Amino acid sequence: MATTTRRIENNTKVDKVRIDKWLWSVRIFKSRSISTDACKTNKVKINGEIVKASSAVTRGDLIEVKKNGFNLEYKVVDLIEKRVSATLAEPCYENLTPQEELDKYKDWFVGKAKPEIRERGTGRPTKRERRDIDRFKDSK
Repeated sequence: MATTTRRIENNTKVDKVRIDKWLWSVRIFKSRSISTDACKTNKVKINGEIVKASSAVTRGDLIEVKKNGFNLEYKVVDLIEKRVSATLAEPCYENLTPQEELDKYKDWFVGKAKPEIRERGTGRPTKRERRDIDRFKDSK
C-alpha cells in the first residue's frame, strides 16, 4: 500500500507582516538582523509612530526609514514574508522619498574622484613634482 502525500497550497494573502521581516524581504535592508536593529534604535516609523521590530505592517501604511544618514519614505503596496529578487520586490512598495533627499545622496559623491594614477615605473613624485601637483589641484 503506497502512501500519498497531498500538497496543500496556501493561496490566501497575508493581512499583516512584521515590519522587520517586510523591510528585509523587500530588500531595504541586507539582513533581517540589520532590519531588527534599525527598529530597536528607533530608525523606523509606521505612519509617523516609532515602532518595535515585532510591529505589524499592513497595505497602505507609510514607512519612514533612517538609513546611513538618509531619510527614506515608502508606501506599502503589497505584503510578502519571504525575501525575493529585487525585480519581484519592487512592486511591493512605492518609493515616496522626496527628491531633495535623493539629491543629497548624489551630492555626497560629487568631488569624490578616483586617485591619480602615475605611469608604471616612475616611482613616487619628488618634492618639487608634489608641489606642482598641489598648485594644480588648488587652482581648480
